[in-house]
Amino acid sequence: MGPGLWAEPVNAVTNLAFILAALLVWRRTGGLPKARALAIVLVLIGIGSGLFHTFAQAWAALADVLPILGYIVIYIYASHRDFWGQGRWIATLLTALSVPAMMALAQVLPFREALGGSAGYVPVPLLIFLHAAFLAGRAPATARGLALGAGLLCLSIAARTLDEPLCGAVPPGTHFLWHVLNAWMLGWMILVYVRHVEEAPGRLAGARARR
Repeated sequence: MGPGLWAEPVNAVTNLAFILAALLVWRRTGGLPKARALAIVLVLIGIGSGLFHTFAQAWAALADVLPILGYIVIYIYASHRDFWGQGRWIATLLTALSVPAMMALAQVLPFREALGGSAGYVPVPLLIFLHAAFLAGRAPATARGLALGAGLLCLSIAARTLDEPLCGAVPPGTHFLWHVLNAWMLGWMILVYVRHVEEAPGRLAGARARR
């Protein structure tokens, strides 16, 4: 709305959705260190994005991007540890490989120019869908939850991509939907993880013991 400090009021305020989502799932994360870490990072995503949409400085951009990357890394690691039951070193290795692989994929996506700055996020739902497909046989409820989360993220990315072309017709733009849908999706993904490890007592005990 202008060059001043409060130039993006809707985009700034809607970051509260991330904090609300974290608060809503917090009680469910008790005893699960990785789930609790995800909830904490979800709060940091809201704070960082709020700072960026208020100050729009380089340091605020880092505060915006780094928690998002942190959430992705933690969730990938948690997936390999608790969805697939892999050891710490294998899970760490596969997590370390997944991030650059997604970055490389973002560079060769079809319609990359049309996606603009959203292209970097597209590999994330693709990876979630991949995990969902391979988990369908052994953990169908988890697979369905992951697929729903990936679908929500696709809608969120669409809202982010359409923000600039629609901004003239829709005064607030559609970027705020990126915040609201992402908050919903990220909170949901934490619940998918928690429900998975709670399915069997042995699995829950193992998840609590793992780091």
